[in-house]
Amino acid sequence: MPVAVGVIQTDGFPPVLAAADAMVKAGSVTLVSFDKAERGQFFVAVRGPVSEVERSMSAGIEAAEKAYNGKVLTHYMIPNPPDNVQSVMPIDYSDEVEAFRV
Repeated sequence: MPVAVGVIQTDGFPPVLAAADAMVKAGSVTLVSFDKAERGQFFVAVRGPVSEVERSMSAGIEAAEKAYNGKVLTHYMIPNPPDNVQSVMPIDYSDEVEAFRV
């Protein structure tokens, strides 16, 4: 089964927190990465089946936009990232998230 990755980048912490919360509640996905992007920008990445990541992304974008001063800067989903992308980007399942893997 193809495993997709979805990423949302926001301006500020409250929108990315709202996005992450909505994403894991809306779909059967695993939050695999969260970090600062630059200048007060943050990103969150989730993995899961393609249809679940699509639903999760929609909910995350909506929640981030509704957060106080919420602004989604960019978002993107890759349906089946190749191994070489997973090996160099922070999107793979780590030991920290393995217990929460869906």
